[in-house]
Amino acid sequence: MIRLHVPDDLAAGAPVTPRPDQIHYLTTVMRLRVGDDLLVFNGRDGEWRARIAPAARQASVLAPIERVRRQSAGPDLDLLVALVRRPRLETIVEKAAELGARRVRLVATERTRAERVKVDRLQAIAVEASEQTGRIDVPPVLASERLDRVLTDWPGDRALMFCDEAGDAAPALEALRGRDAGPWAVLIGPEGGFSGRERALIRALPGALPVSLGPRVLRADTAAISALTLWQAALGDLAGA
Repeated sequence: MIRLHVPDDLAAGAPVTPRPDQIHYLTTVMRLRVGDDLLVFNGRDGEWRARIAPAARQASVLAPIERVRRQSAGPDLDLLVALVRRPRLETIVEKAAELGARRVRLVATERTRAERVKVDRLQAIAVEASEQTGRIDVPPVLASERLDRVLTDWPGDRALMFCDEAGDAAPALEALRGRDAGPWAVLIGPEGGFSGRERALIRALPGALPVSLGPRVLRADTAAISALTLWQAALGDLAGA
């Protein structure tokens, strides 16, 4: 069944008005008509079965009928990713949503070389990925911050899986074995890697866990997908799958 993310509160009988682009998608692309059902979610009220109801001049109102899933959240896992070129960054955001990251935080590093970032475009990609993969929440994509500022304000209760390509860290699955599955973040560097100063700052964090993603140097998008998958397999909702 088609799934749609909406900002409205969801409750039985409370009408939901889709955006014009969503109306076009439902009625022109997917060819739904008045009386057809779909699933809607907003990240707060669970997932609801809704029906396209008649409205003035066009079928533009959705009527929630029943909740089919209560609101839930996956592991408390952030993805911190250094700014890279737009196509790779878009892939990273899409796959982060698919792989269950709760938030995506963009960071600027000393070696960041990237074009201007359109956060609204990245957020739209996260929404679409969540719709397609069955999530009932959408990971927010947060505006870019300087890495050193992020590290200065790092919360003490959040562990940090530092994907370090220097070659002196334990393999990720080995390093994660036996760790607590509380709040975590995964940090992926820029093209060219972190500077020596940045590596020292990261490793100085009490909750930092340097890990290796293998013997090959991975591009940022491949590294993000690999790291999220390994973390989920060790401590998240892929463990035991």
